[in-house]
Amino acid sequence: MENFNYSQEKVAENGSSHPNNKLVSITEAAKINNVTRQAIYVAIKQKKLKAFKDSTRWTISLEDLEAYRQQKYSRTKSLYEGELLFDNKKGFYSVNQAAKVLGVPAQKIYYATRIGLLKAFRKGAAWVIHVNDINSYRENYLNKKPAQSTEAM
Repeated sequence: MENFNYSQEKVAENGSSHPNNKLVSITEAAKINNVTRQAIYVAIKQKKLKAFKDSTRWTISLEDLEAYRQQKYSRTKSLYEGELLFDNKKGFYSVNQAAKVLGVPAQKIYYATRIGLLKAFRKGAAWVIHVNDINSYRENYLNKKPAQSTEAM
């Protein structure tokens, strides 16, 4: 694995790792990525984000920040046995995705699966719900109106 942290000597030679690219601080990189400064710092220390230290401050090129963002872990890109875990095109959704589709909290989805109102299955550590089961749950449980009592006249 190549060393992502540029040395101070390399920076001194050409002034920056990317001469035609804008450089940002850890604070600016955190704002751009919508994460904490600590998350950016950890990514640098784990050699997941290219950066160089300019005397006392870390500097990151926008190009490197974009490359980091592209390869960053995302649950929606998770694979299980070589296949996409939550492949919406094939009708497979995560608990959070199902909750968004149904417009309910994720806790309600977990509860519905636990008591058997919504069918879900495990793939590794994740719960996967098929779109047919989501639609069935919507029709049978979410769209049901409470029975109206008939008043005596």
